[in-house]
Amino acid sequence: QVQLVESGGGLVQAGGSLRLSCAFSEGAISGRPFSNFAMGWFHQAPGKEREFVSTISWNGGSTYYGESVKGRFTSSRDNGKNTVYLQMNSLKPEDTAVYFCAARWFRDSSLAAEYDYWGQGTQVTVSS
Repeated sequence: QVQLVESGGGLVQAGGSLRLSCAFSEGAISGRPFSNFAMGWFHQAPGKEREFVSTISWNGGSTYYGESVKGRFTSSRDNGKNTVYLQMNSLKPEDTAVYFCAARWFRDSSLAAEYDYWGQGTQVTVSS
C-alpha cells in the first residue's frame, strides 16, 4: 500500500514563499518504487472543488502547471529520497487552500480522478 505524507504548510504573508514536501512510502511487497509514479499537486479551498496545481513525470523530465500558478510554483522530485517538492513563490491570498500530493502509476495527468493515491493534505494560508 502506498502512503503519501505532505509537510511544509503554514502561514505566510503575501509575496512570501513556502516549500512543500511529500514523502512517499510503499508496503514491502508492493514492488512499485517511487520512480515509477508520476506525482501531482492539487489544492482545495473551502467550498471549492479540488484544483490542479502541478504534475511531474516519473523521472522529473517534464512538469506542467495550472494557469494560476505558472511562473510562481516549481515542482521537483528526488527519487533517491522518495520525495516530491513544491516550491511556492510570490504567494497570494488566493493560494490559501489545503494542498494535496497524489501519485499516479507512470503517466502524469492534470485530472484528480486519474490519481491512484492521495496524501492527507497540508494547510497553506496566505495573509494579505
